[in-house]
Amino acid sequence: MGRKKGLPEFEETAPDGFDPENPYKDPVAMMEMREHIVREKWIQIEKAKILREKVKWCYRVEGVNHYQKCRHLVQQYLDSTRGVGWGKDHRPISLHGPKPEAVEAE
Repeated sequence: MGRKKGLPEFEETAPDGFDPENPYKDPVAMMEMREHIVREKWIQIEKAKILREKVKWCYRVEGVNHYQKCRHLVQQYLDSTRGVGWGKDHRPISLHGPKPEAVEAE
């Protein structure tokens, strides 16, 4: 069995019409941006999982010398896990924070 032909192709760039200052102006662009962010997060998470498997394999193969031999893999893994995951994307507070209260004129 080979690969299925006609698989959907995804754009790897952010949508063009999305305005971060006013995200609700274009709901279609907002949904495309949300899908883009989710897709990029899953890619980062899967890369970290692959590096974790490589570190496990290196630890098993190298035995007592794993401190010296696997150091570069461990550093790559730690770098790949920093800031990865849900809720750690450091979005600006204007996109997900409480709405500012209107100031009454006196």
